[in-house]
Amino acid sequence: MNKAVKRVLIAESDIEGKLKELGEKISRCYGDEEVVVISILKGALVFTADLIRRLECDVVLDSMMVSSYGSGTYSSGKIKIVQDCREDLKGRNVLVVDDIIDTGNTLAQLCEFLKTREPKSLRTCVFLDKPSRRTVEYTPDFSGYEIPDAFVIGYGLDYDGKYRQLPYVAEIKEEFVK
Repeated sequence: MNKAVKRVLIAESDIEGKLKELGEKISRCYGDEEVVVISILKGALVFTADLIRRLECDVVLDSMMVSSYGSGTYSSGKIKIVQDCREDLKGRNVLVVDDIIDTGNTLAQLCEFLKTREPKSLRTCVFLDKPSRRTVEYTPDFSGYEIPDAFVIGYGLDYDGKYRQLPYVAEIKEEFVK
């Protein structure tokens, strides 16, 4: 186990089953229709890659980079679109995939922004949900795990750019947080 890990919240072996479950739900939702999957970089990269391999529908993969954290452990409340998606979304099914939802602010603002592109449908999928931190009324369409109010690392989630490679989700030790 990595020295920065306080405790493992979701084991690597459990993630596989959740990916299969989400893949089946999303596939049923879209049927044989194409979906533009927008991965929110960098955190959702690992989750998105594993998720799309379990989808039965045709997938067009795109990405966006949206920032609300910087190097801290709490959201600033304001999003900044660092990199926009490249696909034309008008009249298309869009699924935004993110690593975690806590306040709900980032996904709510991002979806309002994407609605201006006039997609046929706009849904969201998050790997982790931290509802105790919600400050904005927002519920993702698909979510993997509900977790407690702890700062987590692993499976794509980072602290200051580190620990994304961990194959599990863990709470970080306080002494590793600046």
